Formats: sequence, structure tokens, C-alpha cells
Amino acid sequence: MNNRTLLYALTLTCILLIFGAWTLAFFQYGAAVRQTPAPQALATLQAGPAAEPQFNPPKPQDAPEDMREAVMLGYNIINDTAQYAPEHVGNELACATCHLEGGTSKVSITLVGVAATYPRFLASHGYSADLAQKVQDCFARNLNAAPPALDSRTMQAVLAYLHWISKDIPVYAKLPWALPAKLDSNHKPDAASGASVYADNCAACHGDAGDGSPPLWGNGAYTDGSTMHDINTFAVYTHRFMPPDAANLTPEQALDVAAYVDGQPRPHYAPAKPATATGAPKAPQGK
Repeated sequence: MNNRTLLYALTLTCILLIFGAWTLAFFQYGAAVRQTPAPQALATLQAGPAAEPQFNPPKPQDAPEDMREAVMLGYNIINDTAQYAPEHVGNELACATCHLEGGTSKVSITLVGVAATYPRFLASHGYSADLAQKVQDCFARNLNAAPPALDSRTMQAVLAYLHWISKDIPVYAKLPWALPAKLDSNHKPDAASGASVYADNCAACHGDAGDGSPPLWGNGAYTDGSTMHDINTFAVYTHRFMPPDAANLTPEQALDVAAYVDGQPRPHYAPAKPATATGAPKAPQGK
């Protein structure tokens, strides 16, 4: 074999080796592409199943220094509204009447996570509201007074506190501790039977005339625009939490007593303009 033939053979061999290596790399790359998850699938694999929100509200005094004063004020407003926001109370109630321990207790309507659930549509009112509007709505409907202005120290403190105790809750997460809209019962509420349930289980604290502590009707109670002035809402609350620390009413009893209390006289809800940040608020008329 002469030198020219040997050169041709070596050249051909190199070409075949290069082509073989390229072919092998091409098919390996194609297989890798086919096996690579789509972005959505990859995100799912990385994220895993969503963890259920945990009920572990932080203490207000543990808030960062730059917001601690506001958080503590919001906590105090909810616990003792008449002392810390007297201009926004027009009856004998406080935020803590329904939201014990600053709304961090599971034996009442808890506020933990509430900041993560707004804005949202309020079916009972027929409109969408953000968190500040909902706070204003609660003051007006439940405390029967002009609510704090959006730019007021009171409102900003309440919002700071609600966001603080909701800080670890994902936005729009389903809260396992949220109360249902109604009881799982087909019972037709009977106000007459509810009067007996009230006398036996409720009057000791709330008074024979509903003017006890806290009052359930009369001038010192929530208005007829309150979400508690609804048989289903009141029944859920009563069945779950009443009497305190010893809830024992059946769903049927809770519905009956809700119908009885719902039929009692109370202040009429008259929407009031929010107080200005500097102006003196006026309680709505119509008691």
C-alpha cells in the first residue's frame, strides 16, 4: 500500500469517526429534550403539593421595631375598642366581642389569615371590598358608629395588626379554621322553641331582655345590618362557641335560638360617612 492510499484510508476513517460521534450526540440530545419536563410540570415538581396553612399567629409584641407600635395599637383597639377608639363605638360592644384575644383565639371568630383573603366579594352585602373597607364596614354595622377614615391612625393600626397576624398565610389560601356559611342541617328555625333554648342556655349571661354582657338586642347591641343579624351566621357562631368553653347546643337548637334573637329589636343600620383623620366622628342616627 503506497503512501497516497494510506492517507486516503486514514482520512476516510477520521470522517467516519466524526460522523459517528455527531450522530450519537444528536440522538442523545434529542432524547434529553424529550425527557425534559415542560415548564409547568417542572414548577409542579419543584413546588410539590401546597402545604395547608398553619394556625400559628405571631405575638403582636414580636412585630419588627419599625411597625411594633402600630401593631400593638391595633391589637389594643380590637381588645378594648371603647378605650382605644372611643369615637368609633356607638354601643356596648367591642371588636373582641366576637374576636377574642385580638382575634387569635379559635374559640371565637378568628382574624388570623383574614388579611390574606381580601379583596373579595361579600355576598351578604352584594359588593367587593378590600380589607380596609371591610374594617370600616364592621365598625359601622357592628359597633353602630362612624368608622375610622382610611388615612387615620386607628385604621392604619388595625390594618398593620391584621397583616401581622396573617404574615405566614399565603394569599387567598383556604383557611381550615374558617367558619362555614351555615350549619349542615335541614331544620326549619323555630323562634318559639328558640325562646326556651335562650332561657335555658343564654339568659344567664346575656340577660332575660337581651341586655346582658354582651347585649344581643336593644340599644347596646349590634345593628340590623350586622352579619350577626342573620339566622345562619348566628346559628354557626352559637353552635360552635356558645356557651363559652362548653359549646353544647345541637344544630337544631342553634338555629332555633338564632331565629329567636334575630326577631328581637335592635338599632337600625344607617350608613355613616367615615370620620376624617382630623374631624370628630358622629354616630349614625336611628337607634
